[in-house]
Amino acid sequence: MPSALPEVCVDPLFDSEVAIRQLLDDATDPWLASYSSLEKERDLAYGQLYRTMSDVRRLLAERDAALAGLSRAHHQTLLRLAMAAELKDGDTGKHVVRLGVLSGLVARSAGQDAVYARRLGQAAPMHDIGKIGVPDAVLKKPGPLTPEEWVVMRRHPEIGASLLAHSGIPLFDLAAEVALGHHEKWDGSGYPNGLAGDAIPLSARIVALVDFFDALTMDRVYRPRMADSTAIGLVCEQRGRHFDPDLVDAFLACVDRLVIAREDINRRDVSLEDLLDAGL
Repeated sequence: MPSALPEVCVDPLFDSEVAIRQLLDDATDPWLASYSSLEKERDLAYGQLYRTMSDVRRLLAERDAALAGLSRAHHQTLLRLAMAAELKDGDTGKHVVRLGVLSGLVARSAGQDAVYARRLGQAAPMHDIGKIGVPDAVLKKPGPLTPEEWVVMRRHPEIGASLLAHSGIPLFDLAAEVALGHHEKWDGSGYPNGLAGDAIPLSARIVALVDFFDALTMDRVYRPRMADSTAIGLVCEQRGRHFDPDLVDAFLACVDRLVIAREDINRRDVSLEDLLDAGL
């Protein structure tokens, strides 16, 4: 009967190839001496495979970190454009932060999960990025726009979508969807495509409602802010016309939280980080 194998303590974190070589080099037992070259090669191959897999995992982690950094840099660039568009329109930048936070809250109230709500909160601030392509003479005109000027103004959803689309990054695809659809109306009377009902993406329907409410309750150069109760009443009047009826219900269910969040943002300075991290 062959003698027992010598005990070799192998650290599980120790290189398997080194452990096998140690075992073979120290062996004097006839059983170990008969260890075939094929088995040796197999175990050495296992060791090499382990090292290769470790290298692949490391490279994948490095790739993911690089892609995350690139995505964040892309996001920063687009948000700077969005803020520039808001500044062209006479805003301080807080509107887009409020829009992100409030859109996320309405999404949650409407039954969407936290992942969707956060992503919408990050995408919503880019809704009017297309205004960067609208001439100041039209964007800042103090009086009513002419029919020709309205044609120019109504191009901004398509301009925005063209800036955001085809990146292959889900966040920017969602932002393009919002930019293109946030002026569509539930009854089909909106622009640029005259979509109606559920044909309008949910993201755009939420942002349209939040944008309407926030715009009414913020000070503008041509009018003071509207009382919350008045603005809420106007939202309700547009139920089934401008806005999805179910989203109006979701809005009303969380309106107290929206007002608290809005006032918190209004009390503090906002930065690019607020825009990058907008949402829930």
